[in-house]
Amino acid sequence: MLLPKRLHIGDTIGIIAPASPPNLENLEKGIIFLKSLGLHVKLGKHVTSTYGYLAGTDQKRLDDVHDMFRDNSISGIICASGGYGTARLASQIDYDVIMKNPKIFWGYSDITFLHTAIRQQTDLVTFHGPMVSSDIGTKDFATLSKKMFKQTFEPTHLAYTEAISPLQVLSDGEAIGPLVGGNLSLLISTLGTKFEINTSGKLLVIEDIGEEPYRIDSYLNQLKMTRKFDDAAGIVVGDFNNAIPKEGKSSLTLEEVLQDYFADLNIPVMSGFKIGHCSPHFSVPLGAMAKLSSVDKTLQIQPGVQ
Repeated sequence: MLLPKRLHIGDTIGIIAPASPPNLENLEKGIIFLKSLGLHVKLGKHVTSTYGYLAGTDQKRLDDVHDMFRDNSISGIICASGGYGTARLASQIDYDVIMKNPKIFWGYSDITFLHTAIRQQTDLVTFHGPMVSSDIGTKDFATLSKKMFKQTFEPTHLAYTEAISPLQVLSDGEAIGPLVGGNLSLLISTLGTKFEINTSGKLLVIEDIGEEPYRIDSYLNQLKMTRKFDDAAGIVVGDFNNAIPKEGKSSLTLEEVLQDYFADLNIPVMSGFKIGHCSPHFSVPLGAMAKLSSVDKTLQIQPGVQ
């Protein structure tokens, strides 16, 4: 586990768009929030580029990733938006650059592929949290979501309890392990690649948005068939925003799908965590050690910075 250095007031944060183009109006609003934390902001050279559904060509987006990690004036990197495109970069990234210049890397959704690739190639702890344009710059950016950025300024033990949201126990138990995962559909896209998600001894976080129950069923079935649940330490079920079937379509509920896959596992599985495409968004350090307990219905996470 490689912990990035904490931020300090006056540090500079780099903003990149390694997936789809950000909403520029929201981007500006998000930058205002980052500055309110006492940070300076530097935009990647190609943040405003477009190439169809991508924020510039693969080479441009790749250059921004490398430039921000190499730049000694940059103390942390936050992604502007998700969408699609990070998987196209994974095999071209120079991971030695990241290992030699470890720093805070923050985002979620499509950024899940980069979180997984970076962690498994370098052991760097990265952060699953709201992005500048997609979340921070929107009008309903929640107070708790804002407070979660404090963990980048000082080593912070996080504790998720039912004071934040109701939690449901799908399978009893307690387990300790590194927290990994993120967006479920992106985790599925790693399978069969050199960046395939490693769940052995890990607490696996899953979340998604806009997927009907049958699609979530399909994703979970693929994880089951590839034996990703067999040696996992536990499962943290985050938010599945808008996981409803089309009107008039016969369907299992999301809760029934989750029961089918997790109720008989001999590891702790809990759902209801506000981690994902939701408000508030509880940001977590991926790769950090954590403990999931159905006994007291908590998720406790070690600090993600040093």
